[in-house]
Amino acid sequence: MNRGSELTDQVRMRAGDRCEYCRMYQALQGATFHVEHIAPESRGGPTQLDNLAWCCPSCNLHKSDRIDAVDPESGVLAMLFNPRQMRWDEHFRFEENRVVGMTPQGRATVAILDLNHSRRMLIRRAEERFQLFPPKP
Repeated sequence: MNRGSELTDQVRMRAGDRCEYCRMYQALQGATFHVEHIAPESRGGPTQLDNLAWCCPSCNLHKSDRIDAVDPESGVLAMLFNPRQMRWDEHFRFEENRVVGMTPQGRATVAILDLNHSRRMLIRRAEERFQLFPPKP
């Protein structure tokens, strides 16, 4: 086994097959999740376990090389949620099938990653039928 696939397996297992941003379960996505650089390589982020997250394609594409975004409530620039340094439940909560940001980082992440897109809401309802939603902490 090569180092890249070993690292991918470690990232996936640590995340429990869920996107570390939107918390969706991979099996119901219909797409393969990605290993995402929290601090992007283009900004000097290393390919090391502590800088990698398991990420659904939608979150990965929306995040791109961003590390911050505007908090829609305060209008202030906020760092995006970092799954290696922050706890999800301290920045977000579920209300029904919606993700609600509770901090500037959470609100900025919800907005820039479009965490409440209608397709994501449908997937959460499907996850609920399979008892995969809400995700366990």
